Amino acid sequence: MTGLLEQLLEEEEALQFDHLGHEDALALGLRLLERARRERLPVVVDVTLAGLCVLQCALPGSRPDNHDWVRRKRNMVTRFWHSSYYMGRYYASKGTSLAGKPHLDPAEYADHGGSFPLLLRGTGCIGSITVSGLPQEEDHALVVGVLREWLAGQPRRDT
Repeated sequence: MTGLLEQLLEEEEALQFDHLGHEDALALGLRLLERARRERLPVVVDVTLAGLCVLQCALPGSRPDNHDWVRRKRNMVTRFWHSSYYMGRYYASKGTSLAGKPHLDPAEYADHGGSFPLLLRGTGCIGSITVSGLPQEEDHALVVGVLREWLAGQPRRDT
């Protein structure tokens, strides 16, 4: 478990932005949506930036419950500035779960994979990108894969 937690933290360190505006967040969300459409994945996609929903779309085969999962996973990222998958694996490594935390209502938070913080280098979490509809490892991998592609294609700005 420790190796997985380290890997997830390394992802968060590597997948940070030097700049991310509204148009960038929208383009990133559209790229995620395009990948999910191309692969015919039954998911809900959500991108939130500075408390604003930049993009949310439910693809064929997704269910109304997926919207609630998106909200709860996003809440986890917003509160802890870590991926929802990391938080779930972290609690599991401690032999506990979200249900055992009195300050985290499971009706408001979900520690299942699929939501990833949009981290601005030198600033912190400014939003999230979230998927719900697949097993949690697949939700997480889909988001991380698109983030890796996106960041690999972006010019680095010196600050």
